[in-house]
Amino acid sequence: MDPIEQRRGRATGAEKGLGRRLVQLVLPHLWPAEPGLRAMVVLAAIAMVAGKLVTVATPFALKGVVDALAPSDGAPVAAIPLAFLLAYGAARLGGTLFNELRDTIFARVAERAGRRVALRTYEHLFALSLRWHLERRTGELARAISRGVQAVGFMLHTALFTMGPVLLELGLVLGILLWRYPPSFAFVTLATVAVYAAFTIATTEWRTKFRREMNEKDNEFSAQAVDGLLNYEIVKAFGNEAFEARRLDRALQGYEDASVKAQASLSFLNAGQAAIIAVGVTVVMTLAARGVVAGELTVGDVVLVNAFLLQLYMPLNFLGVLYRELRQSLTDLELVGGLLELEPEIRDAPDARPLLLRGGEVRFEDVSFAYDPRRPILERVSFTIPAGRKVAIVGASGGGKSTIVRLLFRFFDPTSGRITIDGQDIRSVTQASLRAAIGLVPQDTVLFNDTIAANIGYARPGASRAEIEAAAKVAQIHDFVASLPAGYETVVGERGLKLSGGEKQRVAIARVVLKNPPILVLDEATSALDSLTELQLQAALRDAARGRTTLVIAHRLSTVVDADEILVLEAGRIVERGSHDELLARGGLYRALWTRQHEKVRAEEAEPAAV
Repeated sequence: MDPIEQRRGRATGAEKGLGRRLVQLVLPHLWPAEPGLRAMVVLAAIAMVAGKLVTVATPFALKGVVDALAPSDGAPVAAIPLAFLLAYGAARLGGTLFNELRDTIFARVAERAGRRVALRTYEHLFALSLRWHLERRTGELARAISRGVQAVGFMLHTALFTMGPVLLELGLVLGILLWRYPPSFAFVTLATVAVYAAFTIATTEWRTKFRREMNEKDNEFSAQAVDGLLNYEIVKAFGNEAFEARRLDRALQGYEDASVKAQASLSFLNAGQAAIIAVGVTVVMTLAARGVVAGELTVGDVVLVNAFLLQLYMPLNFLGVLYRELRQSLTDLELVGGLLELEPEIRDAPDARPLLLRGGEVRFEDVSFAYDPRRPILERVSFTIPAGRKVAIVGASGGGKSTIVRLLFRFFDPTSGRITIDGQDIRSVTQASLRAAIGLVPQDTVLFNDTIAANIGYARPGASRAEIEAAAKVAQIHDFVASLPAGYETVVGERGLKLSGGEKQRVAIARVVLKNPPILVLDEATSALDSLTELQLQAALRDAARGRTTLVIAHRLSTVVDADEILVLEAGRIVERGSHDELLARGGLYRALWTRQHEKVRAEEAEPAAV
C-alpha cells in the first residue's frame, strides 16, 4: 500500500505515537555532533536569554519616564527624564538586535538539520525495494517530502527560540508581579495564559483534520499535474487537454473546500484567543487602576503592568499561531516519519562481502518467482552463462524475460532457488558490488534532464570528455552529437524527450560502454532502432560484448542468431534451448516465432513496391 494511504488509515493512537517519534527525529538536531554547530546553539541561546532580559527590563524604563513626567504631588515637571528615555530606547533596540543575532547564528543549525533530514529521507528512498517504487506516485511523494523537510527547520527554531523565550518571559513577568504587586495580578495573568493555552490546543487539535485534508488534496493535485506533464505527448496526441484540466480541477476543488473549512476554523480560533486576552488584560488593568485610586500604585505602575501584559500577550498571541504551525508541521512530517519507518525488502546480509569476480559466470538454479503468490512469473528456471559467453532469452511478452533481469540485479529475491556469479550466491554479496559488475542497456531508456555528456558520464562519474566521446563512438552516436549546435552540452530534456527513441537508445549503449562492466545485459537494446541502424549497431554491440558474460533479452530473433545459446521462455518456463541452427532444425516454438517474424518483415518490404 502507498505510504500516504497508510498514514490516512492509521488510528489516532498510532498518529500520536508517530508524533512522538517525529519529535525524537527532530530534537537531536538541537545539539548536533559537530563542535562548531554546538557552539552556534550555545551562542544563539545566550543571545536569546540576553534579548529576553532586555525585553523584560524595557517596561521599567517606561515606568521611570511616566513617573518623572507625572509627579505625585502635582508639582510641575522639572526636567525631561533623559536617562530613562535613553534607557527605554536602548532597551527596545537591544531586544531587537539580540533577537536578530540569535536568528542569524542559529540559521546554520536549522538549515543543516533540514539538509540532513532531506538527505536521510532520499537515501532511505533509494534503499527501498523496486516493488515499493513501482507503486508510489512521484509527484505526490515529492510534494509531501518537500513540505516535511521545510517543517524540520521550523520545528527546530520553534522548540528553542520561540517556545523557550515565551516560557522564560512568562516566568520572569510572574515573578516580577509577585514581587512588586498583590498576588491577584500574577494569578489573573497565569489564569489567562492557562485558559488561552488550553483553548488553543483543543481548538488546534480539532482543526488538524482540515490541514490534513488540505495536504492530501494538495498531494493529489501535485501527483496528477506531474503525471500529466511527464506524459505531455500522450495528452496532446489523444487531445485530452480538457480531460486533464477537469482532473486537476477536481483535486483543486477538494483543496478549495478544505481550505475554506480551515479558514473558518482559524477565524473561530483567532476570535476566541482575542476574547481570552481581552478579558485578562481588562481584569488586570482594573486591578491596577484600583491601586492608583487607593494611592497604593503610581501611574507609572499602571503603565508598567500594561507594558508587561502587552509584551507577554503579544508573543502569547503568536504562540497560538506557533502551536498551529507546529501541529501542522507535525502533520507535514507524518509522511517523512512513515517513510523512514519502512524497511527495505532487499537488504545486504549481515556478513555480506564484495563480489569476487573470476570471469563472470552467471548461473540460475531452479529459480521461481512471483510478484503476487497467486500469479507465478517464473517456475524452476535453470541456465548457465559461461564466463565470456553470450546467452539470449526470447519469447512472447509477459513470459518473464525482464523479470530475469530484475532478479539478476537483485531488485527482487527469488521465491525459491538461487542465482550465483562465479559460484557466489548474489544474496551473500553486497548489492553495490553486484550492480557495479553488471551493465544494463534497458528497453525503456531513462535519461536525466541534463546534457548528453552528463547522461553518458553517469555510468562513471569523473570520466574524462575523451572517454565519453570514445564510448559515444562505439555506440555510433558521436557524429550525431558533434553535429548539434551545443554538441555534448546539448540538454536532452525531461526523460530525454528532445531525442528520438533510437538516439536515446544509443546514449544508453554509450553509457554502458563507458561503465565497462564484466557482465553485460541487453534488454531489448535495439528495440527502438530502425532496421538499418540496428544492423549498424549489432557490430558495435558485438564489440562491446566481446570477452564479457552477456545476457540478451530480445524480441527480434534476428539480433540473437550469434548467441552461444538461446533460451525460449514461455509462461515462465524454459521450453527450448540451443543454438539458432539447432532450434530451427528442431521445428518447435522458436522456429514458429522465426517464421512469423520473417513473414512480417517480407510483408513490410513488399508493401512500398505494391504502392
